[in-house]
Amino acid sequence: MTGKFVPGTVICDSGEKGMFSVFRPMILATGGLTLGQVCAITGLEASTVQNWIKRGFVAHPVQKKYYGRQLARILLISALRDSMKIESIGELMAMVNGSADDESDDIISEEKLYDHLCEIIGNIADQIPAIGEIPGIVQKAICDFDPPDPSSKERLQNALTVMVYAYSAGRLIQAADQDFQKMKFKFHSEKEKKQ
Repeated sequence: MTGKFVPGTVICDSGEKGMFSVFRPMILATGGLTLGQVCAITGLEASTVQNWIKRGFVAHPVQKKYYGRQLARILLISALRDSMKIESIGELMAMVNGSADDESDDIISEEKLYDHLCEIIGNIADQIPAIGEIPGIVQKAICDFDPPDPSSKERLQNALTVMVYAYSAGRLIQAADQDFQKMKFKFHSEKEKKQ
């Protein structure tokens, strides 16, 4: 994935494992990120982030500061929003970790969930694997996951599979749009030359 962006951000990917570890020092050094800093990392508008909080998709900031839990959730939503409706992303996140404001019902930390998604996306790099291959790739990535209850591992695997499908679809949508824009520009340029 080198030369690409870290999922859900406008930051170039260095290819490191455990992508959330890149953000942790920023959070610690600043005593929590401001909304402006979150927006600079993600490329999102402040109103978008605030809307996600208002709708319960992201935990409320603490004294106007965003910590690992909130940032990871924002990054996950941002990474999936090109191909999934926000309501569906919120429902998917709730299936994994319940309420955004309650850590006690989480089966995995938001940061680790984000790291798993980044790892899987990094492993498939620029290829788009066959649909049937993705569940196996996801299963391999979470093989060390120690679930809090018997159904949690399957739930996590299913959710990550959906996330990988959605992220891959979003990349295809972006590629289609870029190629369409190039085609449109060339078409109109040629049309002007003929006139």
